[in-house]
Amino acid sequence: MPQFRFSEAAGLLGVSDDTVRRWVRAGQLTEGVDSAGRKVIDGAELAAFAREQAARPDDPSQVGRSARNRFVGLVTEVIADKVMAQVEIQCGPYRVVSLMSAEAVRELGLRPGVLAVAVVKATTVVVETPGGER
Repeated sequence: MPQFRFSEAAGLLGVSDDTVRRWVRAGQLTEGVDSAGRKVIDGAELAAFAREQAARPDDPSQVGRSARNRFVGLVTEVIADKVMAQVEIQCGPYRVVSLMSAEAVRELGLRPGVLAVAVVKATTVVVETPGGER
């Protein structure tokens, strides 16, 4: 059963160790102890908590589509030549990079500071675990 030390849980959730300790004191997470006597949180509980805590910005496009992976963020950089462009969008802690035509960039008005939604439809998603099973 995977377990995470408070510092690891904090890193995964993008918060401080103190925030994790506050959640434990408030009863939002359950503290356990590993074989070395360190305070830990059960991986399955942490995953459920992460899902509950995830705040997704509203998708401003109001368009229905089959792709379920939508990342709302701000355009941070556009590099374009006459034909192609690279657009970077910061979606929370994640950087999403898209290659598209320079014409599409102009039509969409993409430039740093513009709100955008990155829609990802992939038939292949590679999943890795560091060091194998935990």
